[in-house]
Amino acid sequence: MLNRPLLTALLAAAALSGTAAARADDFIVYSAYVTDGQSEVEVRGHQQYDGDPALDSERAYNVALAHAFTPWWHAEVYLGSYEREPGGANTMEGYEFENIFQLTTQGQYWADLGFIASYEYNVLPGEPGVVEFGPLFEKQTGPFNHRLNLIWEKQVGGGAEGRYEFRATYAGIYRTDSHLAPAVEAYYRPADDSRQIGPALYGEIPTTGGNELEFSAAFLVGLNRGAADRTLVFRIEYEFN
Repeated sequence: MLNRPLLTALLAAAALSGTAAARADDFIVYSAYVTDGQSEVEVRGHQQYDGDPALDSERAYNVALAHAFTPWWHAEVYLGSYEREPGGANTMEGYEFENIFQLTTQGQYWADLGFIASYEYNVLPGEPGVVEFGPLFEKQTGPFNHRLNLIWEKQVGGGAEGRYEFRATYAGIYRTDSHLAPAVEAYYRPADDSRQIGPALYGEIPTTGGNELEFSAAFLVGLNRGAADRTLVFRIEYEFN
């Protein structure tokens, strides 16, 4: 469970938040680790289901390429971010440049620390860009892997709003010798008045040359009225050296 100081920090961050729609980025729990020299092709997205037409059938997905240039820097370029508002059509939202920095050696401290920093360019007329940043925590204890992300985002450019928006994401993964790992994921987005939790499954399929196909999926249920009743999340990435 979250300790009292961390819970207090989350609630304080919520006070800075406004209103926003969920993006594909909102349903990912980033790892704090970087694998030097590894490249990736990635697709991820989600779809919501709810009795409220304002939430039902909202979906978003991203297509991205990534490479780890050093043992501590992983860079990713989103070739396209797409979104479908309830009752609308799929729309190209923009492009994004994302960086993950591994700040500590694995096992060096009680928890391992990373940091995410990204910029999203919005292609829609009159829409500002978005920067996001925040710490990534990861802890490996036997077969259990815990990840916690605390991320802030802010609009930049013409028409940008001055407030910061916050989200917290958590994944608890139980890894064994199998290529499948059951997990639980939780998402807290005060900007959307949304709290969600649900089971997930992580998997990996080794391929030729030491490369790997990784995938994960989650089924999230809403814990309050601001969250969609059900959200399906999928992620697929091919990792190669």
